[in-house]
Amino acid sequence: MTKDVMTIREMCDAFDVTPRTLRFYEAKELLFPIREGQKRLFTRRDRARLKLILRGKRFGFTLEELRQLLSLYDLGDGQRTQLTRTIEVAQQHLCNMQRQREDLETAITELQDQIEIAAQLLRERSTRDAA
Repeated sequence: MTKDVMTIREMCDAFDVTPRTLRFYEAKELLFPIREGQKRLFTRRDRARLKLILRGKRFGFTLEELRQLLSLYDLGDGQRTQLTRTIEVAQQHLCNMQRQREDLETAITELQDQIEIAAQLLRERSTRDAA
């Protein structure tokens, strides 16, 4: 059974992040730990939010996009607005990633071609020098 609250150290260990990262996300209003003096206690909701933040970052979402999407959770519409907007933003990121992949594939092919041209020139010069 998962604990109701976790300390900052437990969060760092569980999610492989630094305390500075957690404080940064708190400052950006992405996480809302319970404050007991200097101590921060993270709830199940904070853990779920952090999981989404880390996944969103991996997909190229900006922190502002993530903040906006997370803020839609409490609208009381069964998450329809949040899910609709998440799909829209995710589709934009997917298109960008696919375009980047195509650009990278083109660059890889061009570089392979240039390497082959250079290797061919080197072979020709080696053959000429040996003769």
